[in-house]
Order: sequence, then C-alpha cells, then structure tokens
Amino acid sequence: MSQAVGDDPGPGGRPGRRSRRPRRSVSAVPAQPLPSQARHRIGPVDAIDAERIEAIHLASLDVLARTGIEFLHPEARRLLGDAGAEVDELRVRFDPDLVTEAVALAPSRFTWHGRVPQRNVEIGGDFVANSCVGSTPMYVTLDGERRSGDTEGYRDFLRLTQMLTSIHVLGGYPVEPIDLDPAVRHLHCAYDAHTLTDLPYNVYSLGRQRNVDGIEMVRIARGVDDATLDREPSLWTVINANSPLRFDGPMLAGILEMSARNQIVCITPFTLAGAMAPITLAGALVQQNAEALAGIVLTQVVRPGSPVIYGGFTSNVDMRSGSPAFGTPEYAKAALIGGQLARRYGLPYRSSNVSAANAVDAQAGYESMWALWGAVMGGANLIMHGAGWMEGGLHASYDKMVIDADLLHMVTNFLDPVDASDAELADAVAAIDEVGPGGHFFATEHTQARYTTEFHQPLISDWRNWESWTEAGRPEAKVRANRLARDLLAAYSPPPIDDAIEAELRDYVDRRVAEGGAGGA
Repeated sequence: MSQAVGDDPGPGGRPGRRSRRPRRSVSAVPAQPLPSQARHRIGPVDAIDAERIEAIHLASLDVLARTGIEFLHPEARRLLGDAGAEVDELRVRFDPDLVTEAVALAPSRFTWHGRVPQRNVEIGGDFVANSCVGSTPMYVTLDGERRSGDTEGYRDFLRLTQMLTSIHVLGGYPVEPIDLDPAVRHLHCAYDAHTLTDLPYNVYSLGRQRNVDGIEMVRIARGVDDATLDREPSLWTVINANSPLRFDGPMLAGILEMSARNQIVCITPFTLAGAMAPITLAGALVQQNAEALAGIVLTQVVRPGSPVIYGGFTSNVDMRSGSPAFGTPEYAKAALIGGQLARRYGLPYRSSNVSAANAVDAQAGYESMWALWGAVMGGANLIMHGAGWMEGGLHASYDKMVIDADLLHMVTNFLDPVDASDAELADAVAAIDEVGPGGHFFATEHTQARYTTEFHQPLISDWRNWESWTEAGRPEAKVRANRLARDLLAAYSPPPIDDAIEAELRDYVDRRVAEGGAGGA
C-alpha cells in the first residue's frame, strides 16, 4: 500500500499533520446498510440448566472466599479492605455477601456516547454492538505482506472501520503502531481515532496517565465539560485478569481512573483451559467467573453504579503445542455459558469473534462462524474483535475485516424478527393467488416492493453460476474481499469534525508529547 500524503513522522517520532489522501476512481463500492445495532430478537441459548449455573456461581464464590485474588495495587487493596474484604498482603478474599451486594449495584444497560450523537450505542438489554479487531502486533497488507504494526497500517484500518457500517465501536488499536514511541503512542493514536473516525473510542489501561489522557481527549472530542462526561459514559477500557487469580497494577489503575469518572470498564479474564485455567470447561468457567466478579466488585467499590461489562474469553489450548485455539466448539460452549452467567448477574456481556487461522481461508471462515455463533446465541451485547482478527490475535487483516463485516450484517439480518403479521400474510396469500400454479414471483408487486429490504444484500458472497463465475476469472472470496477493501479505502473521506475541537485535540497532543507523555509509565 502506498503511504498517505503527510504521514511521514515529524521530529521525535511524532507524525506530522496529515493532508487528505488522494482519491482514485472507485469501481464498485456496494451500498451498505445504515449503521444500526442488531437486537436479540431470538432468545439466547442455554448450554446448561439454571441449577448448574448456580453451582458455577457458588463454586466461584468459594474460590473468592477461600483462595482469593491477588491485587497488585495498594489503593485497590485499601478500597477493598475498607469495603469489607479480607486483605492479606497482596491477596484479597471476598465474603459472598460483599460480592452479591456490589455486583447488584452495576447497571444492566447504559448508553455509550460517541463523538457525535448518531454514533451512540446501547450496551445491555437485547442490544448488540460490534467492534473492530484490536491490539494485534502485526498486520497483513492488501498486497499480502505480513508486517509489524505501523502508523500507516493503523490509520488505514481506522479508515476501513469507518466505512464498514456493521462496526459500531473501536475495540482498541486495530494494529499497534510500534513505530511510535510507547510513551506518546496513545496520544497520537487517540488523535487519529477521533479525527479519522467518529466511532466511540477506547483507552488501554497501561498505567494511570494513559487513562487520564484518554479521558481528557474524549471529553475534548465530544466538546463537553467534565460534569457532562461524568454523566455520560464515552470511553471504554478492557481489564484483563492476569490469569490465574491476579490483577496487575496497570490494569487496576485503569479501573480506579475509569470507574471514578463513570466510564466503561469491561472485566475480561483470559482463561485458556489447560494453561491458565483448569483443563475442563466447567473448571475454567469457575475461574473466569471468580476473576470477573472480583474485578466487577472493585468497579462498584470505586463508584457505585458505574458501567461495567462482564467479559468472557475462555477457550482451550492445543495440548500438543500449547498454542491457543480459537473458534472451537469448546470456545462456543464457553461463550454460551458466559452469557448465562452474565444474565444471572444482570450485567451486559462481552464475547469475541476470533480465529487462529494464519490465512483468510476456509479455516478462518469456519472458526469465525463458530465464535460468532457462540457470541450471538450466548446473548453477547458487545462482540469484540468483530472484524479482522487473525492468527489468534497476532495479526489483523483488511481482507478478513470486510468478510467479517459481511458476517456481522448476516447476524443482524438473522436476528431480525420474521414478520408474520396478519397484514403480511394476507399480502403473501394475495401474491400466491396472483401468480397461480407454474408461474414466478420476480415481477409481482409484492416482490418488487420488498426485494431490496427483505433479504441480506451480500458484500462478498458471489451467487453467480459456474459459467459466469469462470468468465469473471473465478474470483475467490479473498480476492473479492481484497478488491472491496481497496475500493472502500479509496472511497473514504474523513467524518466532519469542528475545526476548534480538532485544534484543541492537536494542541493537547502537542503539549502532552512535549511533557513526555506517559513517561514510560
């Protein structure tokens, strides 16, 4: 891919001001649905019965009361101790009543505010929001080169994410731009995210200062005051337990800063059965639940009623190599049960679309379908890594991003209710009567009035017959996805942003960079 005009880093590794990327002619960018959230019109699937869910819950409380969790942050331990937990050096043990009372304070649904109101998303209830891939160290270019993350790739993934309307929020840096100094990377990345997209944003909890900067930059981007931001959650962070049974200092600093400002915290243990958790799914889910509950308790101790999401990320490993396995039946079952646990606590639920495939091939497709099926039928309210995740999270792919976006459109269509109202049935019966035996429905008014809205209009699927497909050069799905990714990037234009807001963001970044950014923290 050619580098966008004006993307050369400035002094000290700071990217210079960008000029607009040149446009090329666009061959065919298909019309996409307007941004809208899917709704869980079809009820979630229960993988186990309510009695077994209660047994997992009680086993988790036993782990919290007897074994406990290490909290590697003194302020977190002090707050938990003041709330009634038993603190023994780094280890914190929780009375079951403390857990129950604290978790009950968290909201079951809230609005996540975007830079513009049209980008607000609902989290919880029966709503579904999708994020792009996040946090990969590598990416594969449109020319097929596997490359370390850089600013060029990061910005192009942002542009593509903005164009794919089945993606509602940013789930982190789609690829980590390691060409930027770590101390100031978060500042440049936030500026790019707020100006190249208008999607709700994230912050990485890698030390207090990054959270502080992220909160201030989202306030500037929204053009609101501190009091408004504190009322309106506008930023999220993912807090991973350092499984087994430990939360590290930087992650805990994220909870302390974000929850205090009423911003969104997603507690997500990363429990791989057989590696960082017991090898049985039931045992791994007990540990996932115990770790998630411990983090959720801290959010509510910091600020009762602050928004928190129950995150599930339990999978298995290949015991022959120790490598994580994703998109497996075990992953799907864990996603279903994770959803049951979240519903038991009345909390929004996060799951993920994942794959361990190295290439955009059949394996990538079926693993993503397994993962999405588990997430959607598990009742997930937030599907993280919804588009573009490859190689177990080691690289992001433009081609896979547009394929996954098509899958997410299919999910939305699948979850739409079937209109079997008396009026619809009467219209259908009239159409059948009009056509009669041996006719066809292509030209009927009933079909013509509905064909553009009734069925999913594919971005990638090719439904031509063999002969016309052969005449077109036999383009496989990956080839079609690559063409569409190129066309979408060529058609991209940045979303509007007030000049004064962009200038304030730029001034904040320049000032914080001059001050040293996070200073290695």
